[in-house]
Amino acid sequence: MNIEEYFARISYNESHKDADLQTLTGIFQHHIQAIPFENLSMHCGETIELDLQSTYNKIVRKKRGGWCLESNHLLFWALQELGYDICILGGNSYEPAKAAYTAEINHILLKVVIKGNSYIVDAGFGGAYQAWQPLMLISGKDQPQMPGIFRFMEDNGTWYFEKVKRKHYIPEQSVPFTDTPELGNIRKIYTFTLEPRHINDFQELNTYLQVSPDNILQKKSICSLQTAEGLYGLVGWTFTEMKYNYMEDRDLVQITTLTDEEVEKTLKDKFNIVLENKLVPVNVRGLPPNLVDTI
Repeated sequence: MNIEEYFARISYNESHKDADLQTLTGIFQHHIQAIPFENLSMHCGETIELDLQSTYNKIVRKKRGGWCLESNHLLFWALQELGYDICILGGNSYEPAKAAYTAEINHILLKVVIKGNSYIVDAGFGGAYQAWQPLMLISGKDQPQMPGIFRFMEDNGTWYFEKVKRKHYIPEQSVPFTDTPELGNIRKIYTFTLEPRHINDFQELNTYLQVSPDNILQKKSICSLQTAEGLYGLVGWTFTEMKYNYMEDRDLVQITTLTDEEVEKTLKDKFNIVLENKLVPVNVRGLPPNLVDTI
């Protein structure tokens, strides 16, 4: 594994001699705009190994993406190589359909400390709830970014991460809408504690997500990538392009249904992904149909 090869993968060619916030932000933004959040391996008959060398080969050398366990693990390695004070944390994601957080930890995120200040760095959530910059770990403070306003709330050692949602404008519809409004325009994302974790703590989760028929990653083939203006998302055969418009508090959403052949072409053209094995797209009926509602 080589840090320069990783930088080439994410097209990062700026200075990295200082382990400061500016460098962290630059690397993070390049990472999320180059490495898709995707679970396509499990829909191609491939096993996902939670092993750093395997993850490196898949994402850096084969130019694939990965889910949170892979993408954040790779980012953890890169930032550690550069001398950052960093640790792994575990999160419990919010399930809108159940209006509850998961009982078990099912997400990985990173905490970075710079000059005494703690930041949450998470390149592995994907979709419209992916932050674009490191977030200062402070309770109750609104932190506006291009995707929207993020904030943390802390209660007795448990941290709650949420986003203020914006309205969606879909050209085919006559009126803008906010999908499934809940507590106004607040979308809960996940909870976490500051207990440091090791990547091996997630081995069981990595196996479970690939064999359990009940989790959303089994029920949907997902690929999303942050762009300069918003994001691309592919769920099953549904391709979504979102453009953030911070000034009007409204995001442009364009949704297209693809054929099997178009799925393969879209993966190559929009996500720079060429799969080794045949993808079987999945989007179980009865669940939200597109990326905007899914993640």
